[in-house]
Amino acid sequence: MPKGKTDIKRHQKQEKRRLRNRSVRSAVKTFIGRARQTISSAKTADEDGLQLVVVRAIGELDRAARKGIIHPNNAARRKSRLMKRVNALQATAAS
Repeated sequence: MPKGKTDIKRHQKQEKRRLRNRSVRSAVKTFIGRARQTISSAKTADEDGLQLVVVRAIGELDRAARKGIIHPNNAARRKSRLMKRVNALQATAAS
């Protein structure tokens, strides 16, 4: 446990940041999960709900990366994987 005043203050700030970061990471996971579920249940990639959910998930990833909660490369990788699924759905619908 922290002993000095500055150690205690630093520990309090770390705990506050940890809780905030955890809630944002959890929200990002929720949005990505919803997007993946919508993609898997969609018949075509042109559905309005699909595009809306994917754009929202990408926005949340960008916001978390901008705040420093997740690494920018991590956000880019997750966005790429989402778009890969959407594009695969588009390709199967076009065939």
